[in-house]
Amino acid sequence: MTKRTINSILSVIGVIGFVAVFWWLDADPTKDFTINLEGADNRGQGVPPQDVTIGEHFEEYASDYKELSETWTNFRGADHDNISKSPVKLIEKFGPEGPKILWSMELGEGHSGAAIWKGLAYVLDYNEEERADKLRCISLVDGKEQWSRGYDVAVKRNHGMSRTIPAITEKYIVTIGPKCHVMCLDRETGNFRWGVDIVKEYQNEIPFWYTGQCPLIDNDVAILATGGSALMIGVDCETGEKLWETPNPNGYKMSHSSIMPYEFGGRKMYVYSSIGALTGVAADGPDAGKILWETSEWNHSVVAPSPVCLPDGKIFMTAGYGAGSRMLQLSENNGEFSIQTLYDYKPKDGLACEQQTPLYWNGHLFGIIPKDGGSNRNQLVCVDPSDTREIVWSSDKDARFGLGPYFIADNKMFILNDDGTLTIARPSTERYIQLDQVQIIADGHDAWAPFALADGYLILRDSKTMVCIDLNL
Repeated sequence: MTKRTINSILSVIGVIGFVAVFWWLDADPTKDFTINLEGADNRGQGVPPQDVTIGEHFEEYASDYKELSETWTNFRGADHDNISKSPVKLIEKFGPEGPKILWSMELGEGHSGAAIWKGLAYVLDYNEEERADKLRCISLVDGKEQWSRGYDVAVKRNHGMSRTIPAITEKYIVTIGPKCHVMCLDRETGNFRWGVDIVKEYQNEIPFWYTGQCPLIDNDVAILATGGSALMIGVDCETGEKLWETPNPNGYKMSHSSIMPYEFGGRKMYVYSSIGALTGVAADGPDAGKILWETSEWNHSVVAPSPVCLPDGKIFMTAGYGAGSRMLQLSENNGEFSIQTLYDYKPKDGLACEQQTPLYWNGHLFGIIPKDGGSNRNQLVCVDPSDTREIVWSSDKDARFGLGPYFIADNKMFILNDDGTLTIARPSTERYIQLDQVQIIADGHDAWAPFALADGYLILRDSKTMVCIDLNL
């Protein structure tokens, strides 16, 4: 090949390249794209909210169930610490025949967990065929459905739909659905009392992946973090009357975190991690609903774990997606509150969690390090709250876990892996002690919903299947 021929070929390639670049710029391959404006996905103010008639559908199936004695009344249990106080003795090994499964049922894709009241379990499900949120009342012992109450609402799959746990008392039950629809019923009969469409009434933005906040009932008042025109509200369960609304001048948004009640410095308060700030709101007295303190130093776009409020005024916060953790100190002086950061760090530098809220037991904190947590990733760890950057012990590389729940009952720690494998360990502040491990849900996937336990019966689930197992010794 001559030099002239080579030069000709190179010239032709150059011209083709120039024409291609010119075509690319002139053609504008993004000309048909539209800007992703806030609200265009029906999560914010850009699109009118769907017209939903909360509580419109009711179906009754049965009325026979075995009445029991114990309850698990809300997210993380009655004391909001994920520690069962039941005297019922539980197994620590499953034996050769494996777990005793009482019942199993298919649910709409999601991560909503159960609440339990004396032999009845309640779960807010999303029925994909009917396109409806449905609160389902189920017999704890045999899984027989008693009744359901719900409403039509269009929810597209986004790593599941339902994510929350009902709050119940002897008289009331309160739920919050994927698109922020609140429903209050008579617990026993399922009769409808009132509803709140938070998007309509408070112009809030539905969190990405939908609502993850679990409602709270305190002295027959439903406590809800709304975001939008109010940060938080208190609603009378009997009448649906708004007893108070917390102003939100800074425009804090609803997160996936849940409200935690806390008593400190002579005041009862509700501690909430919104998108924008960590806040303490007065829970009682003439100033109920007033912001007692707040700090924007803790501000992340995705917050799922709830605040861990310690007896000495320390508040531990953690979140996923690289947020890491922060330890704060709340102080009180003559009725005035202030809060300051003691330290903060990235996930690889101490206790951090992505989805579940850490446990506080025997003066120590326990949690599962997220996948971006360095050498301790996906391990259960124990730390002293005096410095959560120092790991007391970890479960080691051969005992790694995912985003599933963990809690303590009968001096045993139960840990559920993403694939439906249940581990039983002995709670310890000295080392990791594994007692047994077994697959509960075959081919389990995204088993993230929090546990519920009553009378020795444990309810757990993966993204599509809920199971009740008998842990009685």
